[in-house]
Amino acid sequence: MKRNWKKWGLIVGAVVLVAIQLVPVDRSNPPVEADLDAPQAVKSVLRTACYDCHSNETHWPWYSYVAPVSWLVAHDIEEARGEFSFSGWGQMDPRKQAELRAEIWHEVEEGEMPLAIYRLMHSEARLSPDQLDTLRAWARSAPEGETASTVH
Repeated sequence: MKRNWKKWGLIVGAVVLVAIQLVPVDRSNPPVEADLDAPQAVKSVLRTACYDCHSNETHWPWYSYVAPVSWLVAHDIEEARGEFSFSGWGQMDPRKQAELRAEIWHEVEEGEMPLAIYRLMHSEARLSPDQLDTLRAWARSAPEGETASTVH
């Protein structure tokens, strides 16, 4: 009797796993409107560690097509783009850009960004000391007349 329950449990579990693959997930990349204009070294670091979530240039990995992981990935990207997107950076006020530079550096310095789960799946997003120095210098260099003084 107990063996039948296990068998039926596995069958039901497999059916549910297959069925949830049918739930649609938005994996779109809207057009880039006004991308970040930054030195190549800075842009390279940001593309490596940030653009998959904070831009409209997301590279959707294989696991973003397998539910329920696809739901988490899509949610994280939607939330990140909602915070800010490098794809619209050029449309932001210079003061807002300076504030975001400081905030980006703060999140990276504290180890909050990139997310630990992202770093686990993307070893290239684990920034080297040189990459961190590049990002710190960029965060401190606000446009003329603006301030990024909150960067440590």
